Amino acid sequence: MPVKDPKYNDSRRVLLQDSILSVLASLLAILLVRWLASAVPGFVSILLRWIGCSLVASLIGFFATGCYRFVRRYATVRSLGHVVLAIIVKELLLALVLIFRIVPTSSAMNAISMVLADVLLTSIFLLYIRISARLFSNDGDAEINAVVGKKNVLVAGTGPASLALAEKSDRDGIHNVVGFLTREHAMEGRVIHDWIVYYCEGYEDVDALQWRLGGIDAILFPNEPDGGNTKGKTSLSDHPQHDGMSIAGRIIKRSFDFFASGILLILFSPLIAVCAAAVKLEDGGPVLFAQERIGQRGCPFHIYKFRSMREDAEVGDNPQLYSGEEDPRLTRVGRFLRAHHLDELPQLWNVFRGDMSFIGYRPERQFYISQIMERNPRYRYLYQIRPGVTSYATLYNGYTDTLEKMLTRLDLDLYYLRNRSVWFDFKVLGLTFLSIVIGRKF
Repeated sequence: MPVKDPKYNDSRRVLLQDSILSVLASLLAILLVRWLASAVPGFVSILLRWIGCSLVASLIGFFATGCYRFVRRYATVRSLGHVVLAIIVKELLLALVLIFRIVPTSSAMNAISMVLADVLLTSIFLLYIRISARLFSNDGDAEINAVVGKKNVLVAGTGPASLALAEKSDRDGIHNVVGFLTREHAMEGRVIHDWIVYYCEGYEDVDALQWRLGGIDAILFPNEPDGGNTKGKTSLSDHPQHDGMSIAGRIIKRSFDFFASGILLILFSPLIAVCAAAVKLEDGGPVLFAQERIGQRGCPFHIYKFRSMREDAEVGDNPQLYSGEEDPRLTRVGRFLRAHHLDELPQLWNVFRGDMSFIGYRPERQFYISQIMERNPRYRYLYQIRPGVTSYATLYNGYTDTLEKMLTRLDLDLYYLRNRSVWFDFKVLGLTFLSIVIGRKF
């Protein structure tokens, strides 16, 4: 008996998914033609026939090409070629259905329009879902999977035995040591061999520490007879710091980002033109400000904003953080754009391209990421997801102009990472919009 390739998911589930999407495309196609054309007598009967024929034609196309068997290798030329062949088979069969008037139409033009609309919508639905599922999975990133797959642990105490246990656990690669746990106030916040010391008076503080650290799987005690292996450890959580959003949620999220950013770029184009003209007319300098930031999977990208500062705002090797509305580097137009968050309009292009999302974590420069990771290496977990135009942390932590605020923001970002969902994103988006409307500064 042949062994099933673990890289492939259940083909029957994919066949059901493709069938639903194909029929939905046909439904939208006939509704679109009906909306554009004149009234059609007996439209409900025609609609039901069309949907039934679409389902039959789709299944014939799927079984004839076997495209539903290519479940995980969505983005390869071969797999997409099979999907295209299945769509061609479906549309040829639907064309025959219309020619032989199994589904009657009022005119030849309506029949042609139905087939063309069906081709377009079916192609978008089936091809996009495959490309999306490949892009939005975390497969293929060995570095992130290796880090995320480890158990996050705290080591009790700060003495030599605790340090030895932390070094052994880190060396063995079984655990990801987050830091040390102490009951001594004086030790709180200190760094021992790159590990932070966290204060916890009793178990009643564990929940607060869990929230702050984004989840801890266990506490290791140095006096364990097995030297700190899994036996005898105090378990706190069964889930390391994985991305809390499902693949389906990621597809919905990216789809929303893509279509919403595209529509907003069109709707806001007059406002974007006005802002660009204002920046240019003030001092004749560049309209856009582009800066390298680090995004998903640790890859650099250029974030775009309307330039709000003088051209010589940053000189030398050390970047300077924005210090608020009274920052002397701001131009008059820039101060207005920042106050109303209009300087971030060009980031719609970053969202459209896929560099960013509407909701995520605020991307930083490598200069500051290096400083953050010296104090808290858990920043690397954020590389699992796209950075965002706004974030959960921005709502509650405001603008970060110090390293301490960046560390606090990281705690909030990790909480978002573990708990994010489509509903969570819409909640953050709504609260952000409300904050802008009421003039709240962040």
